[in-house]
Amino acid sequence: MPIIFATISFISTFLGGLFAVKFKDKLHFIMAFAAGIILGVVSFDIFPEIISQINLNSFRAIDPMIALVAGFLIFHILEKTILIHHSHEEDYSAHHHPQVGVLSALALIGHSVMDGVSIGLGFQVNTVVGLLVTIAVISHDFTDGMNTITLMLNNKNSLKKSIMFLGLDAVAPILGAVSTLFFHLPPYYLVLYLGFFAGFLLYIGASDILPEAHSKHSSYPLIGLTILGVIFIFLITRLT
Repeated sequence: MPIIFATISFISTFLGGLFAVKFKDKLHFIMAFAAGIILGVVSFDIFPEIISQINLNSFRAIDPMIALVAGFLIFHILEKTILIHHSHEEDYSAHHHPQVGVLSALALIGHSVMDGVSIGLGFQVNTVVGLLVTIAVISHDFTDGMNTITLMLNNKNSLKKSIMFLGLDAVAPILGAVSTLFFHLPPYYLVLYLGFFAGFLLYIGASDILPEAHSKHSSYPLIGLTILGVIFIFLITRLT
């Protein structure tokens, strides 16, 4: 099952890249909704599951919170030192060289492998967590596909080469999901994973997706879409 949903992530990543080529001026609507989905998954699925596992297994509550902070900070450091997001491309005008785009795309590919691992580990917790983690991953993988294409093209790589790297980024979550078929984490480490993944999602939503969605556009419709994304996940969690 994780591989099936990682395949949907493949489609999301690839569509994100294609949208970045043809419909860049419309992407902010999708990103605003995706930010709401990510916030909803963290608030209404991951945190309640962490609390449930802590109560069930008498784990220390501080441990997944430490993992959350670690997840947030690790991806913050990666973004500032390795990943050069297209939302800040004007700050890197002196670095528009093909190798910069390739290195940044490779970093995004590694990130996407971990997305697939997250899907697989989510299903190790239970099916509902796996499904909602998949929804969150699919939402931000769309923006990963956009980033891959934009980083490559902005750094003077050809469209053909850019699409090749988009394909690699799209395949990466499937490879990550497959890897989780060969190991099984004990409940304590699954709780740490949930905390770490929550930190990662909070960082992606707050520092990348939401700022980009609102960077050059009217805020009120986008705020409405973000709220709609939160409500969408709230309703799904209540139904499941």
